[in-house]
Formats: sequence, structure tokens, C-alpha cells
Amino acid sequence: MILAIDWSNPFYVDAIWLSIAFVCGLFAKRIGLPPLVGFLVAGFMINGFGYHDGKINGAIEGLADIGVMLLLFTIGLKLKIKSLLKKEIWATASLHMIVSVLLFSGFLLFLSYFGFALFTEMSWQSALLISFALSFSSTVFVVKTLEDRGEFNAYHGKIAIGILIIQDIFAVLFIALSDNKLPSIWVLALPIVLFVIRWLLGRLLSMLEHGEMVPVFGFFATFIAGAFSFSLFGLKPDLGALVIGMLLVNHPKADELYGRMSEYKDFFLIAFFIHVGLIGLPNSAILITASVLIPLILLKASLFLFILSRFDLRPRTSYLSALSLGNYSEFGLIVGVIGLNRGLIAEEWVVVMALLMSISFVISAPLNARAHEIFDTYKTKILRLNQVKDSIDSEPVDFEKSRILVVGLGSIGEITYASLFQKFGDCVMGLDYNHDKIENMANRKWNVKWADTTDSELWDHADCQNIEAVFLTMGDFASNSNTLKEINRLKNRNFKVFAISHFPDQTIKYNKQGADYVFEYKESLGKDFVDNALEHHHLKSIK
Repeated sequence: MILAIDWSNPFYVDAIWLSIAFVCGLFAKRIGLPPLVGFLVAGFMINGFGYHDGKINGAIEGLADIGVMLLLFTIGLKLKIKSLLKKEIWATASLHMIVSVLLFSGFLLFLSYFGFALFTEMSWQSALLISFALSFSSTVFVVKTLEDRGEFNAYHGKIAIGILIIQDIFAVLFIALSDNKLPSIWVLALPIVLFVIRWLLGRLLSMLEHGEMVPVFGFFATFIAGAFSFSLFGLKPDLGALVIGMLLVNHPKADELYGRMSEYKDFFLIAFFIHVGLIGLPNSAILITASVLIPLILLKASLFLFILSRFDLRPRTSYLSALSLGNYSEFGLIVGVIGLNRGLIAEEWVVVMALLMSISFVISAPLNARAHEIFDTYKTKILRLNQVKDSIDSEPVDFEKSRILVVGLGSIGEITYASLFQKFGDCVMGLDYNHDKIENMANRKWNVKWADTTDSELWDHADCQNIEAVFLTMGDFASNSNTLKEINRLKNRNFKVFAISHFPDQTIKYNKQGADYVFEYKESLGKDFVDNALEHHHLKSIK
């Protein structure tokens, strides 16, 4: 029996979906799955229990739209236009879309020939549209997966994000053409408008300090300067959020803005995953159709892997990028709705696409969570994909004369490196997987190199005989922990590992992994402050 809910009270609407989302997300986390899998299940539960009144649908859909726009804005804050011009990004995205559409549509028409399930009497136009929808990978899922692994800024992460942006551009062009509506003639003035907006937003952001006005500015930049202004020009609002973020990427406060907005983005994206489950419940024909198309995820990921491995990229980079992109996308639903409105596909196909996306997330999430373990297990086979030795993601085969390694050169790592460098000079080497950061520090004559320390290949081939200490100072626990896992694989490790911890539970995990010393950042900060202040002013006692 379904409880009577007073939908006129928004409190009940929010209480229901938040409670179910929390319980499902917590359960997924407890059994070793990413919480987003639990949020997907929550959406199907809300739908199945009958709590899918227009009010709850409307509330969740509105929050989901906010989450997607904030996601694109934060992506823009980390994305530089020049990165999209790399051939491994634009060429891979283009080739993959062309080949996958041809392969998928051929498979769909083959099934329609036998009158199988929903494939009966499918036209070639319908097959192309469905295949185009299935060729996209999920921006929301990939970004969340990379962030959970602490690899958003890793080279393979940047490749995956770049490919997604190129796919998004294709989607925007398709939507514009399908509407039979050209953008406003005023779009020709958009470059000038963006120049003015960039200058104005830059000045405003510089004026702010570090309080609550920073996230308020982020919402203003996303929805007013970005989404609203682009809609006035007849362009997709989501694209506006992305572009505005890209305009602010070089601002001194971009990292701070990214950190503040990411907290809001994570919350609103919960609604996105729940909304997927509210789209519709499957019948037997839909379930059969989805089960036939699910294996195409393997073909999709394999195609990404094959194309990426044709460029001068290390096999591991190609593998991690392809694994991230092996899923179906929310853009497929948008394309499906357009096809439905144009009479190209039946309504059931929209539910099929929603179900396919959900199942692809459930399959892909645990695989991505164990991406490094899978690589270490099948490393011999993966390394056969490409034998390139000199590429942009090549790592140091040895650490030269270095005795101390500082892994991660962010706000804490850079200070750690500078302090050690003053004491030990070139015996200290800094490692980071941000090419721009390494280039800037190398120009300052610092002993730094690009490296992905979560890569077992680095530690397998590096000469660690002279290493005495490794400082793990990356900004996220996942990257430090994964690095420590790879270090622990060394048979004869005779150096110390020092890690920085922001929370007590992280300290416990580091100790279990065999860290020799863990600095509890928040708990030790006050003590260090007192010790240094008293020492600086030579205060020994107070009468």
C-alpha cells in the first residue's frame, strides 16, 4: 500500500528522495561500489514504489539540470583550449564516433532483418540515430569516476575529458540542426561579448576574498554569465557554462573557485543519477532489447583502446582512458527524445537508452574502481598494444642521483619540495602528473619530472637503490594511497614513506598500508603553529 503523500509540501518530496538516496548510496559504499550506483538504484526504487508524481520528478529534474551545468563549469575551470587540439583527442573522438555509428547501425539493421524484439521494421534512419546516441560516453560518470580515483588531472584523465568535450560539441551541433533553427544573428557578436564577460568576471573574482561570495560568484558565472547569456544567442545553455569556466581557467583564484563549486556539484549530481531511474520502468521487450545491446559497451571501450593505442601514447594511458569512456551517456537520452519527437523511434527506445545507461554505469563503476588492479593483473597483455618509448606521457626510468622524492607538487607538495631543496639541494626530486606545473617548475631550475606514481610500470623499471625517503603530498587521499600500493609491490624497498593525512581515518589506512610516518595535517597544524610562534619569539615561560 502506497503512503499518502502531501505533494503540496516540498518538505515531503525532498525527504523521500534524499532518504532513499542516502540509504542506497551508503549501502553501495559498504559493499565496495561507488555511491553513484546506489543513487541509480534509488531512482529505480522511487519509480517502482510509485513515488514518481510530477512534483518529485520536477524537483529532481531541476536539481539534476543544475548539477550538470555546475559539472560543465568546473570542467571548464580545468580545461585549456590547446588541450583539445591534440590529435589523440580530436582525432580519437571523431574516428570513434564515425566507426561506432557504422558498426552499431549495421548490427541494429541485422537484428531488424530477423524481426527481433524492438528491432522489428527498423529503418536505416532510426538505426543511425540510435547508434549515434549510443556512441556518446557519459561526462557525468567519467568525471565522477576520475575524481573518486584522484585522477582528474592525470594525463589519461585529461584525454578522456577532452574526448568528452569533442563529443559534447557534436551533440550541440546535432541538437541545433535537429531543431531546424539557426542561432541568433547576434551570435556573430559572441566573441566580443565573451571578451567583455571574461574581463568583467576576472575583475569581480579578484575583488572577492575567501568567504561565501566565492560560491555565489560561481553560481552567477555558471547560470547568468554562461547559461543565460548563451540561451539569448540561441545556443545551448550547457555549452555556456562550459565556456565561461574555460574563460576563467588561468585566473589566480580558479583552483579555489573549483574547490568551492565542486562541493555543490557533487550534491546536485546525486539528483542526476536518481533522475535516470525515474525516466521509465522497463517491460519484457525493453529488457530483452537492452540485454542484447549491453555487450556493445565492450566493443565501444575496445574501439577507444585500439584508436588511442595508434598514437604515441603509453599502453597504460590508452587503457585507463578507454576504460573510463566505456559507458553510455546522458546525451543519448537527449538524442533519443529528439528522435521520438521526429517519429524516428518509438517511446520504448528512450526507456531502453535510460536502462542501458544505468546498466553501463553499474558495470563500469566497479571496473573503474579497480582499474589499477586490473592493469597490474593483465599488464603483460596490455603492454603489447603499443611499444612506443618516447611519448609525452613517458616516465623517468630512474631517479638519477636523487635520494628524496616528493610526490605531488600542489600547494603542500611545492612547499615541502622547497623546504627539502633548501636543505639537500639536487638530492631532492619532485614528481607530478601535471605537465604545465612541471614545465613551470623546471623553468625555475627545480629538479622535477613528470610521472604518474600510481603506475606500476614506473616503480618496476625505476632505479630506487639510492632513494631514502618518499613524501606523499598529493591533494587527494586516493592518489597517495594508490601510489603507496604500487610502492609496496617492490620486493626490496629500503626507503621510508611519509604521507600527509587530512582525517584520522586516512591515518589509520596509511598505517595499515605500511607508511613509516603519517602527518595528521589538521590535528598537527595547531601544535606546529604554537611551537613555531614560541620558538620565533623565544618565549620559554610566562609569569
